[in-house]
Amino acid sequence: MTSQAPVTGETGALIEQDTEDANLHMRHNDELEERKIEINFRRIYQDLKQLDWSKVVWRNVVLFVLLHAYGIYGVWLVLSLQTQWRTLVWSYIMYFHAAMGITMGAHRLWAHRSYKAHTPLRIYLMLCQTVAFQNSIHEWARDHRVHHKYSETDADPHNSRRGFFFSHMGWLMFRKHPKVIEKGKTLDMSDLEADPVVMFQKRNYLWMITILCFVIPTVVPWYFWDENLLTALMVAGFLRYTIVLHITWFVNSLAHWVGSKPFDKSIFPVQNGLVAFLAMGEGWHNYHHIFPWDYRTSELGGWLTAMLNFNFTTTVIDFFAATGQVYDRKTISPEMWKKRMKRTGDGTYDENSPIKWNTPPIKLNTPIKWNMKWNSPIKTK
Repeated sequence: MTSQAPVTGETGALIEQDTEDANLHMRHNDELEERKIEINFRRIYQDLKQLDWSKVVWRNVVLFVLLHAYGIYGVWLVLSLQTQWRTLVWSYIMYFHAAMGITMGAHRLWAHRSYKAHTPLRIYLMLCQTVAFQNSIHEWARDHRVHHKYSETDADPHNSRRGFFFSHMGWLMFRKHPKVIEKGKTLDMSDLEADPVVMFQKRNYLWMITILCFVIPTVVPWYFWDENLLTALMVAGFLRYTIVLHITWFVNSLAHWVGSKPFDKSIFPVQNGLVAFLAMGEGWHNYHHIFPWDYRTSELGGWLTAMLNFNFTTTVIDFFAATGQVYDRKTISPEMWKKRMKRTGDGTYDENSPIKWNTPPIKLNTPIKWNMKWNSPIKTK
């Protein structure tokens, strides 16, 4: 193992006004490590011994342990056939709305301003994002903007250079790096602070998540089709919530580790079909980090192509555009992304195939890095 110099300065684009110059990314990815996945218990033990435990957020650790224990119990209630099929359908409906709140709302609408929406749809997406319970829109968008602006640096909240586990969920159990806080304060959040829908949610977040994320998902199965109250809570509440969290986290972890790089081979984000399927189209991450203001988060235009490549969020946005609720959708011209692909891509893109989800298989022969120090990240040769 060799230490790697810490990275400072901006490393990525954020909105349409930002440059698409590859040098933004090349400044911190001149020497990319080869990323593969393996669970190496000896390495994990060594990393845990070296961990600065004073920076662990124990409240979050305890809450995550409890959440996953309840989620596992929910899985048992499903597999042991103690859960009614109506409850499973209801759980998926809640999952879908939570996913739209994150992908269509917090991510594409509020964090990147890749399209505009009228107030009724904004209120709906705000409620859906509350169901997802991943911090308020204001906080979610702020962290995501920092992630793009300072991607893979100490200022990135879930910097994947600090390991797969850290980028997946460890970042939520560890105190933020000082650079994350410092750079977060420099971002312009005036657009969100002037948005009454966003600020209403921020002011009323605690009681809203209690009702929308847990009470309603639990009470509906119990009241309308006489589901066992505990089963409803564990399955439609905790299990559904746990699944939504991990699918969102895969965008930060797996979509920065395993996949192709047809648009820019000099950055860590990749195209990952599995993540795209699970996260309603958010897995085309190599493209997204180059052109984050494209409302499709990919080059895949048209409802058929979007659906064939699991970009369900794009199809939903296009549906609302047809109803007049969505307008000013921003896209990248084929000429622009093809020019970028030829200039910096890895040569894996097949323009003749409408299917883009042939993600390379995961190779289990290199340790997952669990390092969560505040010094320079560790790079595995």
